[in-house]
Amino acid sequence: MAAKTMQDLLIEELRDIYHAEKQLTKALPKLAKAAHSEQLRAAFESHLEETRGQIERLEQVFEELDTRTRGKHCDAMEGLISEAREIMEMGLAPEVQDAALIAAAQKVEHYEIASYGTVHAYATACGLTKVAELLEQTLNEEKETDKKLNMLAINDVNKKAIQASAQKAA
Repeated sequence: MAAKTMQDLLIEELRDIYHAEKQLTKALPKLAKAAHSEQLRAAFESHLEETRGQIERLEQVFEELDTRTRGKHCDAMEGLISEAREIMEMGLAPEVQDAALIAAAQKVEHYEIASYGTVHAYATACGLTKVAELLEQTLNEEKETDKKLNMLAINDVNKKAIQASAQKAA
């Protein structure tokens, strides 16, 4: 569908992020299983539940817009998930793999932050207050997840990866 109006553009972007979130619900359990750090595994499992809630929120948005929830294939998320899959297949030391998985997850979060920031701005510009509020809630959750991953990396996982790398080099 060619976007003719701002609302058409909003719907196209919503369909993209809807499909992205659906892809993510399939990838997060694999990331959790690949994580060696209990904290990282718990973070992935927690974000899976949050993502399911975000999908429900997107479905509310589609209802508000009186449009179908069909997704538009999200090539960007497919690529980000493919990168994460490659990390899991590299045969990295467990601590180093955890650091790499956080980096992959943060790339996903940054994509989602950009996407939700955009659709929130479009909804606001279109005067769709309820839609904008729902999208802002998800945007805030994505920013918070990114912060949590960053703190986990800085305060724990990256330090362990450095120590494991030093031991291997010795």
